[in-house]
Amino acid sequence: MKIMSSVRTRITAMCMTILSLPIPSAFCADQPQWGQAWGRNQVSAETGLPASFDPAAGTNLRWKADLGTETYSTPIISGGKVFIGTNNIRPRDPHHTGDRGITLCLKESDGSLCWQLVSEKIGATDVYLDWPRAGNSCPVTVEGDRVYTLTSSDKVVCLDINGMANGNDGPFKDEARFASPADKDPDALCDLDADILWAFDIPSQAGTYPHDAAHASILIDGPFLYLNTSNGVDNTHRKIRKPDGPSLIVLDKATGRLLARDNEGIGPRIFHSTWSSPGIGVISDRRFVYFCGGDGVVYAFEMLKAVPPAGTVETLKRIWKFDPDPTGPKENVSQYLTNRETSPSNIKGMAVFDSGRITVAVGGDIWWGKNQAWLKCFKAEGEGDISSSALIWSYDLNHHSCSTPAIVEGLVFAADTQGVLHCIDAATGKPVWTQDLGAEIWASPMVADGKVYLGTRRGELWVFAAAREKKQLAAIDLDAPISATVIAANKTLFIATNKTLYAAGIGK
Repeated sequence: MKIMSSVRTRITAMCMTILSLPIPSAFCADQPQWGQAWGRNQVSAETGLPASFDPAAGTNLRWKADLGTETYSTPIISGGKVFIGTNNIRPRDPHHTGDRGITLCLKESDGSLCWQLVSEKIGATDVYLDWPRAGNSCPVTVEGDRVYTLTSSDKVVCLDINGMANGNDGPFKDEARFASPADKDPDALCDLDADILWAFDIPSQAGTYPHDAAHASILIDGPFLYLNTSNGVDNTHRKIRKPDGPSLIVLDKATGRLLARDNEGIGPRIFHSTWSSPGIGVISDRRFVYFCGGDGVVYAFEMLKAVPPAGTVETLKRIWKFDPDPTGPKENVSQYLTNRETSPSNIKGMAVFDSGRITVAVGGDIWWGKNQAWLKCFKAEGEGDISSSALIWSYDLNHHSCSTPAIVEGLVFAADTQGVLHCIDAATGKPVWTQDLGAEIWASPMVADGKVYLGTRRGELWVFAAAREKKQLAAIDLDAPISATVIAANKTLFIATNKTLYAAGIGK
């Protein structure tokens, strides 16, 4: 039974801080996934975007909406709605209190709440399974009226874009239990709840062990969903509890059935976790899925061509692999924990495919490994181990990077965690310019309308001209740390801090 009380409606309204300035009706383009559809490049074709906005004065600010207290999810825009993951420390519904994972669906026009996905935490006995207050950190992927995402408890869900407002659709009917802790009776459902069509529990159904918080940006290819599994170390950071677990899996988009997995034996070589999402590359007529493992190696696999028969889980066929740090340790990796001079490398951001090349940030883990890190560019072709033959250039970073690079008009924009934005020549790997932003960076630079947008953990949004000549356009102080990538859609910038989602656009 569905319940919709006026109390819940009023509380929802009070929780949302809205400046009701409408988004223009002349929409340009949605942004239904993180990065470009193929290649994961952090570049948007949007134009007419502001170089700056003023939250206090309201200049170029369409609206703002309250989030939780920690937000690591990049906003996604599709079908007149905005989706973003956060935590539940500032509840929007009095029936769902305490530490939960939350994914909000907001109206694109004004930021008001349509519905929310609430997911239980699984870290009661081990906080490293599902880190407290981290919330749902995954960006969603939208196709038509279906929303795909991964909860902090490492469950893949397919959601109805309309939520419960149009009924409880699909075979999954246990949304109330899904949203509630195991030791608590579930609440009745209402129009503010997500409508789950199917769910797939990666740890129990694919045989993995997540670490800290599950993270994936799900990749759609026809009837298939490709995603990384977040398989990683346990609470000691020295043991892989599921060494045989897959790092990359393929699910049936319609049902959530497991169709395929890698069999590269990556598990024992994982230094922290498997957080990098896959992308699609195309060379001539050959399409492939590429993926960065928790061992710091980039792999390419043939894409599935047909849905396997029921009960069959296929093994993804590897085309090539490229090790960006071939001299880094590959065996007994836990012995290098906290070693800032020598350790394996890992990859936390996504690799970008562009013009037959892959560019990726790789290096020592920012919490547990060496300080050395690079941006590597290599030819995404060949067979077998191409580590010794495919490298085009290598660029030294000051420190490891959590970010995905943006490549546009012969330039690569990349950020390192020490707070430096790098502009690099895409053909040669030579530095063009750098800028120290003075604070740690976890977000990725995004290029749109001739501008580079990048947020810092000190809560500043920096804007530069996307050009060979360094030109700072703005540095905007916001209310809290920024970990999410800025997104451009429909003539509007969407900027998420830990506490607030801003929609900024020129004029009112």
